[in-house]
Amino acid sequence: MVIRVPVGTQLFAETEETLIADLTEDGQSFVAAEGGRGGRGNASFVGASRQAPTYAQPGIEGTELTLRLELKLMADVGLVGFPNAGKSTLISSISRARPKVADYPFTTLTPQLGVVSIDVDRSFVVADLPGLIEGASDGVGLGHQFLKHIERTQIFVVLVTQDLDPERNPVTDFEKLMIELKNYHPDLVKRPIICALSQCDRPEVVEQAEAVAKAIAPIKLIQISSVTGLGLKALTSEIAQGLHL
Repeated sequence: MVIRVPVGTQLFAETEETLIADLTEDGQSFVAAEGGRGGRGNASFVGASRQAPTYAQPGIEGTELTLRLELKLMADVGLVGFPNAGKSTLISSISRARPKVADYPFTTLTPQLGVVSIDVDRSFVVADLPGLIEGASDGVGLGHQFLKHIERTQIFVVLVTQDLDPERNPVTDFEKLMIELKNYHPDLVKRPIICALSQCDRPEVVEQAEAVAKAIAPIKLIQISSVTGLGLKALTSEIAQGLHL
């Protein structure tokens, strides 16, 4: 029996964390369980002295096991940010992906993929991932359901903005996001990171830009607005450069 699975599927033993197979390429296959060998039927034992044999050779049973299949998205770029940072609006502005967009937290409950075209020959895949919150690396909120998908991405685009909550600001949000990535796996923060200050069509957000840029240096800050299109071309060009496209 052949079971077709999406590219990016991983196979684990039911109760263990040992990775059995990682299917990362289109058309890749893996034999998870060998089938049994059939025995010879009674017709195989027909002979001159035995015209109607009444016995047959039993077969050998196949392998039986229970597997856990887990999907990790195959994306070049992962959008990281707190709920309502503007990730869904951004991916819908730079690609044909159409995630749910609304003015309340956790509108994105499952990852969304979009293909961003730079020109005729160059494109990359970006993943809009469910909103990260403080404590996600310990399983809070969508927790590991979110974080497992970012392991495959080559570049992170961290979206921050001036939240309506006066106790939150872009710099502290960025720092908290970096802590969550590092707590989940220290190597994640070693990958290329671009910070996008979203919703720059709002004056109160633009006022924060200079301070944010200084606080997160040497990480590059790009001011964007998915509503007006401000900075979107600069952002996609920076991503393409980071991916060596």
